[in-house]
Amino acid sequence: MNTAQPIKNPEELKHFKNYYKEVKPNTRNYVLLTIGLNTALRISDLLSLQWQQVYDFSKQSFRSHICLVEQKTGKYSQIYMNTNILQALIPYKEFLEREEYIVPEQYLLLSQRKFPLSRSQAWRIVKVAAKDCDIPGVISPHSLRKTFGYHACKQGVQPTLLMDVFNHSSFEVTRRYLGIEQDDRDEVFRNICI
Repeated sequence: MNTAQPIKNPEELKHFKNYYKEVKPNTRNYVLLTIGLNTALRISDLLSLQWQQVYDFSKQSFRSHICLVEQKTGKYSQIYMNTNILQALIPYKEFLEREEYIVPEQYLLLSQRKFPLSRSQAWRIVKVAAKDCDIPGVISPHSLRKTFGYHACKQGVQPTLLMDVFNHSSFEVTRRYLGIEQDDRDEVFRNICI
């Protein structure tokens, strides 16, 4: 199967999301994984984020929400910036400001040559972390989005709300995103004893 899969195992997910913080420190790569796992953004939207979308330069503080028009759907989306996102962005901003001045229109994730990070670079960043963390299956940048959905569902978020979060046109698409397999179905029957 060549379809991107979510990272389901909580222990594997913990190692994966901290890989660029603890194993191979890289603040930009850590921000990429953190925002990807916590926003359910498509990689194209994630890579096009600018500093002005996460930081209010006039108030000199981080915004409460990321606001954007999704490239694929053309729909407006407002995404709450949770604690994990802020805890990744604060040291990243401090690190970048030691090197240079950040401007509002600057892309959040830049390559070493100061160009916007490409999809292929993002793919490599995700693949290296997944491989070094021994995570099985097809793990790609799209896995970040699917992992968000899978764990949100496991934590009790209603599938119809996830359908709205993902901006999907049908529940069938959302169901496939969640990566629900027989072992997940078995768990329902194992835990629901009436």
